[in-house]
Amino acid sequence: MSANFPIRKIIHVDMDAFYASVEQMDNPDLKGKAIAVGGGGKRGVISAASYEARKFGVKSAMSGNLAAKLCPDLIFVRPRFDRYTEISKKIRSIFYDYTDLVEPLSLDEAYLDVTKNKKGNPSASLIAEAIRARILKEVGLTASAGISINKFIAKVASDYNKPNGQKTVNPEEVIDFLESLDIKKFYGIGKVTAEKMYQKGIFTGLDLKQKSIEFLETHFGKSGAYYYHVVRGIHNSEVKPNRIRKSLAAERTFSENLSSEVFMLEKLEHIASEVSRRLHKSNVAGKTVTLKIKYSDFTLQTRSKTLPYFVNDKAIILDAAKDLLYQEKLQNSVRLLGISISNLNTDTKAKPEQKTVSMQLKFEF
Repeated sequence: MSANFPIRKIIHVDMDAFYASVEQMDNPDLKGKAIAVGGGGKRGVISAASYEARKFGVKSAMSGNLAAKLCPDLIFVRPRFDRYTEISKKIRSIFYDYTDLVEPLSLDEAYLDVTKNKKGNPSASLIAEAIRARILKEVGLTASAGISINKFIAKVASDYNKPNGQKTVNPEEVIDFLESLDIKKFYGIGKVTAEKMYQKGIFTGLDLKQKSIEFLETHFGKSGAYYYHVVRGIHNSEVKPNRIRKSLAAERTFSENLSSEVFMLEKLEHIASEVSRRLHKSNVAGKTVTLKIKYSDFTLQTRSKTLPYFVNDKAIILDAAKDLLYQEKLQNSVRLLGISISNLNTDTKAKPEQKTVSMQLKFEF
């Protein structure tokens, strides 16, 4: 590992089956039962599953129909995002008692940089324990945590002792940890990429480390350099307390497949209206309009166009989406449509570069 790179004390906190756990907390009759948030109806998709349901193979992004087949006693619960947001804010307020360097990834997970913290505690592991204890006491939910020298390793480590556990990867343990790691556990390597790596004889971090950066870039494109560096413990991304929104989107899955563009226009109008509402609520506008089309065979297609000006008006967004819809013939009947706006007019001023410090094995975690 390089002796000159940013050394930080990073915690990744990940709530355990967050949506499902909130539902079980609010409704004691659901405790200990296999439940799925969302997924109801003929075309529903699971947003979250309780650990009791996960034992049967039920997981997020799975169709409700398949989930019900895997777990016949599965209970479907309608999502309550206002409630999840309310709980998330309480959890986040606990984070801020320890550091202002908090980067939320979603309602149920966040990175914390506690290199310098408000408690003056040199141990990131003890801070993670304290945070998890407070979440349990003050909110009533369990959380897991990963602790290490950068965001990548902390993210991977938080999944190790789930639920209601934590794992620390100390500086002197980083290389051994990464080399022994199953490649599919690397954050950023999905199922398709993992299969491709298996075909190239890459099964562990050690296998990955033995490949040159040229080999990785040849076979995995721009991601090749990322893989080359993270397996060596190099990931210099800072915890960004004010994450800049890069896009805003809305989508809708239909109860019946749509086979003609004519039937999709009304649906697109509703989606464009929701996108416009969200843009106005966030006080942003964007130039690039992307139409997302998921076909009945689950293949995905996106079509984009960039306008010469920033927009957040429903009518303009809808017109752009219509143009994209008619841009080329549909490949099949359609089960989902979505519209996203990117290239936003958000502030992109760079933050001052963080100085690097020497790697020291006596770095208290």
